[in-house]
Amino acid sequence: QVQLVESGGGLVQPGGSLRLSCAASERTFSNYELGWFRQAPGKEREFVAFITRSGRTTNYADSVKGRFTISRDNAKNTMYLQMNSLKPEDTAIYYCAAAIPGRNGIYDYEYDYWGQGTQVTVSS
Repeated sequence: QVQLVESGGGLVQPGGSLRLSCAASERTFSNYELGWFRQAPGKEREFVAFITRSGRTTNYADSVKGRFTISRDNAKNTMYLQMNSLKPEDTAIYYCAAAIPGRNGIYDYEYDYWGQGTQVTVSS
């Protein structure tokens, strides 16, 4: 059982930056592929970013490509999401998730473990 805890959310002005963290309890953290998803009010949860176990391969939703960067530090059992040039439409609860390797990584049903989420609000 992998427990995931997100942090780093908050209120930021348009154009600003935030860095989300996802800390895992599991020492075999490096065995899992990881992803970020988000859910805005009244909308379905959507894929944001994905990273493989080694961190060498990443994938992003078109809406965040060039603005967000996913990374991981397996020694610290932590994943990150650096969010730059934030827009009001980025406002959502952001969730991190872990998946057994071999999945596509862009669908929420592929993930086995989820964090509780952290709120990101982009507003002036």
